[in-house]
Amino acid sequence: MATQKLYAGVKLREIRARLGLTQKDFATRLGISLPYLNQMENNNRPISTGVVLALAQEFGFDVTELTSGDTERLVSDLREAIADAVFGDAPPPVADLRLAASNAPALARAFLNLHRAYRQTRERLASLDEALGREDAALTPSPWEEVRDFFHYCDNYIDAVDRAAEHFACPDGTRADPLPRALKILERAGIAVETVDTPALRGFDPKAGVLALSARTAPATQRFQILHQVALMTQGKLLEATLDFARFHTEEARDIARIGLANYFAGAALLPYRAFLETARETRHDLERMADRFGASIEQVAHRLSTLQRPGAKGVPFFFVRVDQAGTITKRHSATRLQFARFGGACPLWNMHRAFETPGRFLRQLAETPDGVRYLCLARDVSKPGGAWNAPVRRFAIGLGCEIAYAEQMIYADDLDLSKTAAFEPIGISCRICERRNCHQRSVPPLERRLWVDFDRRGILPYEIAD
Repeated sequence: MATQKLYAGVKLREIRARLGLTQKDFATRLGISLPYLNQMENNNRPISTGVVLALAQEFGFDVTELTSGDTERLVSDLREAIADAVFGDAPPPVADLRLAASNAPALARAFLNLHRAYRQTRERLASLDEALGREDAALTPSPWEEVRDFFHYCDNYIDAVDRAAEHFACPDGTRADPLPRALKILERAGIAVETVDTPALRGFDPKAGVLALSARTAPATQRFQILHQVALMTQGKLLEATLDFARFHTEEARDIARIGLANYFAGAALLPYRAFLETARETRHDLERMADRFGASIEQVAHRLSTLQRPGAKGVPFFFVRVDQAGTITKRHSATRLQFARFGGACPLWNMHRAFETPGRFLRQLAETPDGVRYLCLARDVSKPGGAWNAPVRRFAIGLGCEIAYAEQMIYADDLDLSKTAAFEPIGISCRICERRNCHQRSVPPLERRLWVDFDRRGILPYEIAD
């Protein structure tokens, strides 16, 4: 069986720039000629096995970074954007999009930003909000989307923040409960922690020196909010340096990202990297046992599993997604080849949507995407009671999954027949870019295919999708 050639010229150039080496010096240390390096950096030739070994031996480089998911994310986002009707009926083939994502990722991201600005302008016009006539109507990405994309293209792993949180939880290299240390920091700062009957998860009054936590929330949530507050108090320089690196367009985006980074620190301190990775392997990713061992929630554990992408110590590559009852994606990340739609909801054939019907239970699904990749998918509801008679209940469902090649590391796969083709349900990403022709749950036609209508025959849909 022929092995797939590896073209990673952009990543190779990034490595060289990170090391501060000229092409000539880099080629010498890799043991290759200058023209050969130039060809590989421009994707005219694949990266050879010898170069991969040299990167690992000479520079201690984690070679798995050469096949990171950046290209797949960009290809998925480009496919969805290019399917917009504004681009006409002849979209470029996927092979061209893959070349653009591989060879010119900065240009691909600029195109996505331009398309997003176009969509926002169109939506503003459609809603007649007169946004174009206001001085503050600059065509920039919304702060929320900008922050979400920042984490998305960082592989949802922020190394400096992750390591700082791990050091906070394991100062001598041994895992300890981070809560006592966090409470001591607050106490030394003259801050009292109180639980009050309020729907607000956390409220900090710097003048009174009081951190108020909602008595209506679970202990895991209260622990998380304490660590979040400690992150804001003790990790200011690190958070600001990370924000400077991100170069957000607006102060609103920067502020939202600061909250996101503090949340990241809190989650990484509650579930420190090496101890968490070791427990994941020991329990074979039994989410309930892991949640009990770390005093965390199921959602916190599932989300953390999707961030285990530290170079040289990576965990199983997971996708993680959270949806509300309307099917809107409220959290998304994927370290797998599966990438989520940027617009619209998740495929209705995923088992996440059935999780609302079976509260408190894990649902398992063997699934196959249109590209032939197979996955083991888990889903569970994570409804959050309001804590009072008239308080609203927040209902979500989470999905966690990995490619079937990692199924043996998952306790949830033990009694499933992974060799049976019929056991895998067909799922997609988004109807607008899904290529399946006979899906009984299709909501809109695929924008990359032509349609035709047979007046003498009616199938599941009122149209047929042409080849």
